[in-house]
Amino acid sequence: MNDTAAKSYLPWVVATALFMEQLDSTIVNTAIPSMAASLQVTPLSLKAVVTSYILSLAVSIPISGWMADRFGTRRVFMTAIGIFTIASVLCGLSVSSPMLVAARLLQGFGAAMMMPVGRLTIVRTYPKSELLAAMNFVIIPALIGPLLGPTIGGLIVHWLSWREIFFINVPVGLVAIFLAHRYMPDYKGDHTRPLDVIGFVLFGTGVALLSWLLEIFGEHRLDVTSTTVLFLLSIALLGAYMWHAQEAQFPLLRLALFKIRTFRVSVLGGFITRIGVGGLPFLLPLLYQLGLGLPAWQSGLLMMPSAAAAMFMKFISARVLARFGYRQVLVVNTLLIGVTISMFSFVREGTPLYVIVAIALCQGFFNSLQFSSMNSIAYADVDQADSSMASTMASSMQQLSMSFGLAAGSLVTGWFLGDLPQSNRAALTSALHHAFMTLAVLTALSSLVFYSLRRTDGEAISMAKRSDAQSAD
Repeated sequence: MNDTAAKSYLPWVVATALFMEQLDSTIVNTAIPSMAASLQVTPLSLKAVVTSYILSLAVSIPISGWMADRFGTRRVFMTAIGIFTIASVLCGLSVSSPMLVAARLLQGFGAAMMMPVGRLTIVRTYPKSELLAAMNFVIIPALIGPLLGPTIGGLIVHWLSWREIFFINVPVGLVAIFLAHRYMPDYKGDHTRPLDVIGFVLFGTGVALLSWLLEIFGEHRLDVTSTTVLFLLSIALLGAYMWHAQEAQFPLLRLALFKIRTFRVSVLGGFITRIGVGGLPFLLPLLYQLGLGLPAWQSGLLMMPSAAAAMFMKFISARVLARFGYRQVLVVNTLLIGVTISMFSFVREGTPLYVIVAIALCQGFFNSLQFSSMNSIAYADVDQADSSMASTMASSMQQLSMSFGLAAGSLVTGWFLGDLPQSNRAALTSALHHAFMTLAVLTALSSLVFYSLRRTDGEAISMAKRSDAQSAD
């Protein structure tokens, strides 16, 4: 395999697989009513279709790095796509809700291998001076998948059936497997470490329980006492893992990596930022449909400018980081994201459409720069030998932050909405405006974490581009 060809096609290979995974994680929500009618069950009973996928992701991601080190990145990545594709077919062929839930569990396992292993291969293939440009391609699916999912899902369900939502993964998966076989390098760990079974049980159980609680948060399916006990149990399990990881020779997740400042700031700052940004896919449809009275398809279309802006930003983000550096970009851009989120609190019935589109464009623009910056600086000071562990830990924290983000969106919305009837559009809009402002403040506060970066942090990644920018002046 030609190294130049591999470097040219690898970002597209990883992006294709990740887009399939990110799209599938949100597209299903739109089809729940149709699934329930087809399978002759209540829509509420199919909540497990969503939660099973999230739980499988949360539990399986921590072992992805170990599998890549042991069996090789190409084999694991191709196998993961194959599992995801087969599981998609099984989802589409499901004749009962238990069969659908089981297929979604398998699908989540495949997705858990794709995300961190794909990112790991990018990190090991490109020198740090070229890492940002490669990451720009990989971050796009994470930005546009959740935005396009509800729109595409609504159109498919309207014109075809809910089963086609899963069948569309088949051609994409086959193409991704072919490209991965041809262009993906096959990296293995220098030393095969044993799997930390105790750590996997402690961390996997704790994360699964916490993710499940966040997923059902606000639905009042559990009483306060049960919820509190289960929450404390999940925290205890994660605390037990932290104690175990300090004593184990080969821990599942090596917490010592958090001593690296750029990795620590990227993961922790990104965690808080994603909580604020992660609530938008929940809040925006409510604003457009309940607040503005738009039909679902128009609400979906208003999500698309953000995706377009995110794709445009990838062409200039490297130059922006080269000119201003990671510290300044992350501090200022995080504040701009907070301001953009707050702008949605001024959108109400009668607001011109071009104003809404302009805010959505700014949101996608700043979000794209933010995620490109956070994801790339995480590996600025990480050695190649630790890249597998770093990718696994970053992916695990991102999965948790997405669950926290959706829970935060649900919590603040429920708090401000209370028992307001949907017919009271003005009151609903006002409540949603307060929710947007809450998430905006939370997002802006995360800039304090990035302020702890040094001005020279990330130069190993942006140095080449910075030289190009200066010579162009």
